[in-house]
Amino acid sequence: MTPTAHSSDSMKGVLAMMVATLLLTLNDAVTKLLTEDYSFWQVLALRQLVSLGVVVLYIHWYTGWDAMKITNRTGVALRAVFFVATTVFIVASFSMLPLAFVTAIAFSSPVFVVAFSHFFTSESVGPRRWLAVLVGFVGVLTIVRPGGADFSYVLVLPVLAALTAGIRDVITRGLSRTESSISILFWSNVAVITLALIVTTMIGWQAITPVAALLLLLNGLLNASAHFLIIDALRLGDASLVSPFRYSGLLWAIMLGLVIWGDFPDAWTLLGATLLIASGIYIIERAPRAAKQGTDQ
Repeated sequence: MTPTAHSSDSMKGVLAMMVATLLLTLNDAVTKLLTEDYSFWQVLALRQLVSLGVVVLYIHWYTGWDAMKITNRTGVALRAVFFVATTVFIVASFSMLPLAFVTAIAFSSPVFVVAFSHFFTSESVGPRRWLAVLVGFVGVLTIVRPGGADFSYVLVLPVLAALTAGIRDVITRGLSRTESSISILFWSNVAVITLALIVTTMIGWQAITPVAALLLLLNGLLNASAHFLIIDALRLGDASLVSPFRYSGLLWAIMLGLVIWGDFPDAWTLLGATLLIASGIYIIERAPRAAKQGTDQ
């Protein structure tokens, strides 16, 4: 590949990641709107059903059902458990907290990935990345401010979402050696739908209005499209180049939160988000070097 072609693919990757991030943030905003009228369990069940439908069509048209073969059943099941936990925590967070607040804390996920990679894999983490992890945790504490006058235990929900997402991503790294991405995504979605359908049936279903049905359809399509674009972005460009553009999600979240709900993050949230973004970008950019050198001393 010529340098010009490589540069063109990289720019396409960056653009794909930015569009994917916009779609994910729009998906979060639609989810938040729906949870104002419906239980987050019902929203979760129906949203993921639409998303699963898109995945099934993709399998049927492109990959074939052979891609669904599972080699590591225990690993896929464990990943599904943490995918379920992450999804439940994040949707519950959006139902009760401002969009930009939850989005900012979600940026701590790479910090947890590094921390858990050290303890659960053979990856060596040197002092520079540990310092970035520390900065990231300071960012979380700056946003949540435990012990402050405005603190509520609801604020812990997005932190739990980031924590379980970090564990999920570490497990996914190992699974990617034996399982296809579409298989991992399919079975994780099935797990979320199963739990959400059971809980919603127990607490009772609410009638879906035509407008809500359209929003749920949009929600699932945005969710599935965003994840496919992320995969495409990482295929076109190096992860260290395209991944930091996920942080553009905070800008989209601030704008949507302001336009739809009149919310604007306070100075502490913006400061904490800045620390998390700086920490996350350093971790992402440092990872390839650390992998080549065996450590990042």
